[in-house]
Amino acid sequence: MIIEALIAVSLLSAFAVFLAPDKVAGKLAFVLSLLPLGGSLWMYSAFEGSGNALLNGELAFEETFRWVTLGPYSLNWHVGLDGISMPLLVLTTVLTPLAILAAWTPIDERQSQFYGLMLFMETSLLGVFSALDFFVWFVFWEMVLVPMYFLIGVWGGPRRKYAAIKFFVYTNIASLVMFIGFIALVFGLGDSVNTLDMPAIAQALNDGQLSGLGGVDANTLKVVAFFAMFAGFGVKVPIVPFHTWLPDAHVEAPTPVSIMLAGVLLKMGTYALLRFNFTMLPGVAKDYALLIAVVAVVSVIYGAMLALAQTDLKRIVAYSSVSSMGYVILGLVAFTMYGVGGATFQMIAHGLISGLMFMAVGVIYNTTHTRMVSDMSGLADKMPVTVAVFVAGAFGYMGLPLMAGFAAEFFIFVGAFESTVLAGTALGTHGLALFTAAAMFGIVIVAGYLLFAMQRTLFGSFDVETDYEVGRAAFHDVAPLVVLILLVILLGVQPDIFYTMIQDAVGEMALVSGGGH
Repeated sequence: MIIEALIAVSLLSAFAVFLAPDKVAGKLAFVLSLLPLGGSLWMYSAFEGSGNALLNGELAFEETFRWVTLGPYSLNWHVGLDGISMPLLVLTTVLTPLAILAAWTPIDERQSQFYGLMLFMETSLLGVFSALDFFVWFVFWEMVLVPMYFLIGVWGGPRRKYAAIKFFVYTNIASLVMFIGFIALVFGLGDSVNTLDMPAIAQALNDGQLSGLGGVDANTLKVVAFFAMFAGFGVKVPIVPFHTWLPDAHVEAPTPVSIMLAGVLLKMGTYALLRFNFTMLPGVAKDYALLIAVVAVVSVIYGAMLALAQTDLKRIVAYSSVSSMGYVILGLVAFTMYGVGGATFQMIAHGLISGLMFMAVGVIYNTTHTRMVSDMSGLADKMPVTVAVFVAGAFGYMGLPLMAGFAAEFFIFVGAFESTVLAGTALGTHGLALFTAAAMFGIVIVAGYLLFAMQRTLFGSFDVETDYEVGRAAFHDVAPLVVLILLVILLGVQPDIFYTMIQDAVGEMALVSGGGH
């Protein structure tokens, strides 16, 4: 019952903070957020799962009991963790207390409500990464929208209402499209399933139990459902062309919300793509691998080019996330152990690095009250620790060796170069290597815009157009930065902290799809 306890503690903590006075809400939220963190670290140390949750794997901390019957289908409370979901659970519980700590400076009104919503969002995220019944999973998936909408709409910038509504509309419509695609698959399975249990549905699909639905044959139904889910989850990732809500949401959201949005919420989309599209329907993913690879490379290059054109530090980091998530899609479509394993590891690495970058930008903004590259220079002398961590995080984004970003991208590139999923096309056996080579050019663009932004804002003679005194940041602002950069380095030096369990969970996917080693 440890997963249930983790979710319950997080939910009860949210209610406790909602009821607390504003003057103690931030400190109380931080202390209470350490409880799920401690629980997740204990779960990591005791983890004994093996294989993939949807492919007859041996799950850790699994619990199942009958909940309710809805027509011919039983809805069950089914939770459990494998080597894919365990690292994401830890990522969620690590970033939440750090984001709360980063909120102490910028959040100065309605604090109990803000911190309560942050903990409620953590509750929803824990459910998304541990639920294995589609109905339960979908409830948690939709629950995430509620706190995020209010966190942006109430505590955001001047255009916060527009950004919050745009985020809600985009993601809600995407959820509807995804839901229709998945339920069509369930109905197409007919009597072969009587539950919404995700492992049972995945097994039935991989056993060829899908029949036609409403005059649509099984193969067509698979393709339509695949792309409905791909579009729905692609909005959450986001991939091009579904990315336009992200920069607005990031720019208007307060710093701690941007940390959680980039660090964890975007991973909901890639996690769902891995679970639903690439595990349940690997045949369709292979058949349309060329198209998916094109989408991945376009996201990498286009996202990086858009970042290159920005003058707002927050927008630069926001568009960088679009580019980084393109690498995840490229690794997934490779269908190799290194490709899919690297894609999953990239979710963790990007979560830490993007959270670090948004946090550093937030600390700079707290002090200078500007994020515009043209409005500041020479911050290194005034904010040495913050600038040092910002520079280290930027090099992590560029894929500097011995940092988590390098390990993730290296695994993806190795897996993609080995992939044979495009062997039947005109591109030949190693066709995906051509897309990989093109995607690697994105690293060059990333280096270009990050180096330009750092040179302009951090170095040179000090000049900031502000009425505020610029000095060293407060300890509670700098401490989470230091923790994150140490974690980024730790995972870069010792990726097996997570990569061993990840590879064990994705290995069967590579064997089933025949993508390569």
